[in-house]
Amino acid sequence: MSSEKKQPIVYPVSVAPMMDWTDRHFRYFLRLITKYSLFYTEMVTTGAILRGDRDRFLSFSPEEAPLSLQLGGDNPAHLAECSKIGEDYGYSEINLNVGCPSDKVQEGNFGACLMKDPEKVADCISLMDSKTSIPVTVKCRIGVRGKDKLEDLIRFVELVSAAGAKRITVHARIAILEGLSPAQNRTVPPLRYEDVYEVKKTFPNLVLELNGGVRSLSEISSHLTKVDGVMIGRAAYENPFLFADVDTLFFGAKHREITRREIFDSMQEYIISKTSSGEKPSRILRHLLGAFHEIRGARSYRRILTEKMHSNPGPKLLLEALGSISSEYLDGKLENPKLEVLDPVV
Repeated sequence: MSSEKKQPIVYPVSVAPMMDWTDRHFRYFLRLITKYSLFYTEMVTTGAILRGDRDRFLSFSPEEAPLSLQLGGDNPAHLAECSKIGEDYGYSEINLNVGCPSDKVQEGNFGACLMKDPEKVADCISLMDSKTSIPVTVKCRIGVRGKDKLEDLIRFVELVSAAGAKRITVHARIAILEGLSPAQNRTVPPLRYEDVYEVKKTFPNLVLELNGGVRSLSEISSHLTKVDGVMIGRAAYENPFLFADVDTLFFGAKHREITRREIFDSMQEYIISKTSSGEKPSRILRHLLGAFHEIRGARSYRRILTEKMHSNPGPKLLLEALGSISSEYLDGKLENPKLEVLDPVV
């Protein structure tokens, strides 16, 4: 099956998998803004898929594609079975989490813990790759304590790419598994972008993506002169309209004639549809709190949503909150900033 496997599409920009954040509702919202960026699910453990409510963890809207299913686990057979299940659900690719430093993954000895054992990761990737016809990829860290030198990372990438990983995303910090929370692991260990660049130089034919600390379009553009892709994490959630220009600048797409109001009209329809099927409004509305980053009226907008979305709000709460934002801003076309971008993907 591997000989017929599709090679991964090179996505200049993607949105990181983030637990409790990048669920299907947020992905639907952000897809209204960017049509081409690669999205990831929250990490789903193999146990949840094999023993839990499969539809709950794996169902998604067709509009969310392209979408990668991120798996957490360390058993090659279980990961391979879940990879095939994910393919059958229609995911664009399967991603193995080798970077999460949370207590949960440490107890299960997967996530960033697996960077201590690159041979095991290679075994997992090899079996996953053999059972699916879609690309299998890896998201990892620079390293972990005791295996945090550049040569350790290069050895890891060498083994994992040889096993069949079609793209490797490197969060440019080490994971400190003892004494730091997941939030601290996103900020305390220093960024080592040069190490990621060096990996690309060492493996010029490998599709390599950089993650960690990137918060602006100009930073994306700068990194793309050294690597194949850039993954955006918290900035995508805190300022989703950052992605309004991504398709044009980095994918070579034609600028879309769409307004923010039209995007929120679509979200209003989505909210009505999902709540009529039993979803809690707050599960969707919470993802819209950061929609108006540093815009006049944003504080009032957030206050209205925060105070009312948990108390059985009516279907027009979003429209009420949007009343705090000027019509001029809502009805203006999404801007395409003047930013030089080398060789956008067409």
